Parts: sequence; C-alpha cells; structure tokens
Amino acid sequence: MENKIEETISVVDKLRVLYNLQLIDSRIDEICKFRSNIPMEINSLEKELHEIKKKLENIYEEISSLKKDIDKQNKDIKSSELIIKKYEKQKDGVRNNKELYSLNKEIDYQKLEIQLSKKKIKEFNAKIQKKEDLLNNSKNILKNKEEHLFHKKKELNKILSENDKEEKILLEKSKMFSKKIDNVLLKTYQKIRNRVKNGVAIAPVQRGAPLGSYLAITPQKYSELIQRNKLLIDEHSGRILIDAELAEEEKKKSLIFCIKKNKINN
Repeated sequence: MENKIEETISVVDKLRVLYNLQLIDSRIDEICKFRSNIPMEINSLEKELHEIKKKLENIYEEISSLKKDIDKQNKDIKSSELIIKKYEKQKDGVRNNKELYSLNKEIDYQKLEIQLSKKKIKEFNAKIQKKEDLLNNSKNILKNKEEHLFHKKKELNKILSENDKEEKILLEKSKMFSKKIDNVLLKTYQKIRNRVKNGVAIAPVQRGAPLGSYLAITPQKYSELIQRNKLLIDEHSGRILIDAELAEEEKKKSLIFCIKKNKINN
C-alpha cells in the first residue's frame, strides 16, 4: 500500500507535505519551549519578590535597632539629670571650695553627656527618616511587583490555555499530513529533526544557502532544487532542502489557516 502512495505522490507534493509538517512541528516546539520557560519566568519574579521582602525585613530591623538606641540615649539623659539634681543638692552642704569645684565638674560632665546623647538622638532620628523613606519606596516596589506577578500569571494561564487548544489542532494536522507520505520518508524527516539543534529538518534555500546556514549550496544543486524533480539533502547539515518560493506558498497557506482558526475561536 505504501509503494502505491509513493508512486502517486510527486516530489513537489512530498516537499509541500514535509514543509507543512515542519511548520507544524516548529510551532509545537515553540509552544513546548514557552511552556517549559514559564516556571523559570515565574520563579524569577517570585525571587525578586522574596528579595524585596527580605530587604523590607532588614529595614524594619534597622529602624527597630535605631529606636532602641534612642530609648537608651533618653534613659542616659534621665540618668544624667538625676545625677545633676543630686549634685546640685549636695552643693548646699559643701564646706570648702575643693568639694564645690569637684561637684561643679561632675555637673558639667553630666551636662556634656546630655548634649552628646541629644546629638546622637538627632542623628538616629535622621537615619530613621531615611530608612522610613526607603521603606515606603520598597513597599511601593513590592506592591507593583506583586500586581505584576498576579497579572503575569493570569496572562500566562490564558496563553497556556490558548496554546493547549492550538497544540491539539496542530497535532491533528500533523497526523493528517503524516498519512500523506510513506513511513520511510516520515522516519527520515523525524530522524533529521531529532539530530539538528533547532529541530528544522526542512530548510528553505534563500540567497543560495539553506536558512540558518552560511554555507551556500552549489549552483548545480540549486538548479536541481528549483526544478523540484527530486528530494535534495544539504551535505553540510543533512537537512532536506526546499526552494524559497515553494516554502513561502505553504507558509501563506498555513498563515491563512491560523487566521481562520482564530476567527472561529473568537
């Protein structure tokens, strides 16, 4: 049965079928690649959120630490004020200038300690203000990132749903085209696809070279290619060659199909 199919199908028709299979498989490859890249994209966004949240925690801790430093300085001020009151009271009972001088010296020292504490409090408050500004900015960034992640997930889920539908249609089309050529040629196509990096087994020749290659084919091979009398293999990449004009015809047909499909779905 397969021999009869091979006899009745022309080289041009084989190329048309093979290139359609290529277009379908390349699109399925894109869908699969997109699907596999989604977890990485989401993980990257979630990692950003985690880093921002960690930054917020650090800022909260720094502000808390600064407030504790301020509390300590306020306690030191109260302690110095009590000491001053104590020494002022003691001055009433001094008996000589030496004791008075000693008390005044202690009082002056405590006053300097109060001034130093107040200076530190002022510096700590300035730092807290900067930290709070940074905190508010980081909160806004976090909010925007969370909204972006929410909408991104929603958008990706919608695309995934559409891609799943498209993939089912493409797989049906792939089966349909696969039945139009013999198994030997189909297996050859699949073998080439598995061997090449980008999965492109059918390469259109543009400007004398297969698409994606810098190595031009010979003028003789190009002449044979445009005659479309036999299947030609690129000796460098091992891919099946198709002339650009024929490839463009099938690509347009495929595009028209996609437009009709979208109209039906919408």
